Amino acid sequence: MKYFFLITFLLLSSLHAKKSEYSVVVDIPFDAALFDVTEDYDRTITAVGFSKEYKKSRSSSRTFYDAFEYLASQHSGSFGAQMHLIKVDNNANILLSKQAKLERFNEAIAVVKTPANGYYVGGSTMDGSLLVLKLDAAAHLLSSSLFGTKNYDRMNNLILLSDGGVLAVGSSTTSRDTQDNMFETGLGNSDIFLTRFSKDGTILWSKKYGTEYDDRGIDAVEARDGSILVISETAYAHNRSVSFMRITENGNKIWLKHYQQSKKNDTTIIPKKIIRLKDGNFIVALTQYNDIQKEHIRLVKFDLYQNILIDKEVFTTYPSGINDIKEFSNGKLIAVGYVKDTYNSDGLAMLFNSRLQLLNQEHYGGENFDLFNAAKILHNSQVAVVGVHTKEHSQETNMWLVKLNDDASIVQLATATSSLYEQLCKLFEEEIKKGEIKITKDLNIEFIADTLTFKVGTYKLSAKQKEYLKRFSQKLIPFLYKYKNQIATLEINGHSSKEWQKSSFESGYLKNEKLSLNRSHETLSEIFIHQNHTMQKWLTSILKGSGYSYSKPLFKNHTYDAIHSRRVNISIKLL
Repeated sequence: MKYFFLITFLLLSSLHAKKSEYSVVVDIPFDAALFDVTEDYDRTITAVGFSKEYKKSRSSSRTFYDAFEYLASQHSGSFGAQMHLIKVDNNANILLSKQAKLERFNEAIAVVKTPANGYYVGGSTMDGSLLVLKLDAAAHLLSSSLFGTKNYDRMNNLILLSDGGVLAVGSSTTSRDTQDNMFETGLGNSDIFLTRFSKDGTILWSKKYGTEYDDRGIDAVEARDGSILVISETAYAHNRSVSFMRITENGNKIWLKHYQQSKKNDTTIIPKKIIRLKDGNFIVALTQYNDIQKEHIRLVKFDLYQNILIDKEVFTTYPSGINDIKEFSNGKLIAVGYVKDTYNSDGLAMLFNSRLQLLNQEHYGGENFDLFNAAKILHNSQVAVVGVHTKEHSQETNMWLVKLNDDASIVQLATATSSLYEQLCKLFEEEIKKGEIKITKDLNIEFIADTLTFKVGTYKLSAKQKEYLKRFSQKLIPFLYKYKNQIATLEINGHSSKEWQKSSFESGYLKNEKLSLNRSHETLSEIFIHQNHTMQKWLTSILKGSGYSYSKPLFKNHTYDAIHSRRVNISIKLL
């Protein structure tokens, strides 16, 4: 069945973003979480999940004679989840935060992009119906479908297909309604339930699959030939196993294969995610439990014809699980999920090579409950990851979005320092390539060419040094002037090597200190005299000369480098 209804989205204002690292926590009243994430065509990031909504009960003229019955009428169903969508830019600023306002509580579990830069959002209502929304780029509702069976249904994923449509993957409680011939096949109590939509939002078909046991559709992916691979969970007796199924684009079953952990009577293995690799094969992420019910990770690579190519168990110190896995263009894979100890859990990010060997893992979170649900590899090989974060001393979960590098480390937000560093490297690209100067990320510029160092005991600039400083300063100072509101100090630091060692310690240090100060003053003067009046006036407010004597020597291949220790460097300090 299909219904169109009006959705009103509310902008939420109680938001918080952590600004040193790319970590965004949406802090609003009551529990909230993010379940899926995608990248927009303008390079922003959009994620979906749920936040809790409180509804005031409607007034009623009914007379109550039982206090408990009255309380139930006032509060029953008044508090529950609503779909929530957020959009975040490259600086971790929240651009958009919208919550659905539906009569029936619901959760969003998946978001995919449409060719028109909009979204399909999939989820379920809390009372057991399936829901697919089609939104434009500003998250305005274009169409909606409320569908499913007469019983309890649940969506686990929504995948984009090559024809622009989507496939809803989930499960449904079996019906024995003789009026509905779709359910006369005698499946189990719970079955795999798939629904395919066209690109305009029309339902093309809905079908159930499974065994006489309880089956639950988890995820699916489209093969290159248009057929669809589906993973599901089967529960029977004391076992939970995995099924791989291949169907045609029209939903007809091609093959179904059960995959078990071992020949033991009691086994537990749970499917989490399936992806298609660039070589046309597939990887499934599984959670497997050992004899003491400690969960660990299992990755299975197989082909279109049921052949298992790699079956890899990943053992970790603490119980761990994967909720999502993605492939980089170089064949490496990043997986995200959770790692647990006795008291809490953290978000887990793991990096694998193409042979499914673990290369690196990182844990993220605080002292409470944290986990990652989904990942999206971005255009620049960074990874957007979403999940749940719980603040210290809090009992409420929050929506959480972080951005990781391709080595699973967290992305650091761009700052004034990093921005100026990148621009300085571009400005002096030629000088850096020639080995004349070196620029470090803390905005320190060192003159490293032999011709730019000082001879023993001297501080007067050579003709080559003067010529170079003129050209250098006429590029540097006008550039810095453009950012004068960010710059606190331009410091010229003089340095020396360890001459006068035959003198006493006190005399040797003081002589070198004076020498380094003279080198600083000569360089400062040369830079100053080649600027116009406007620049000179500005420089008087920020220039500073200093001498370090021999306290900061340089080394080359772990050996003291006296020649390059006789130098000056320029240090830019920001406000």
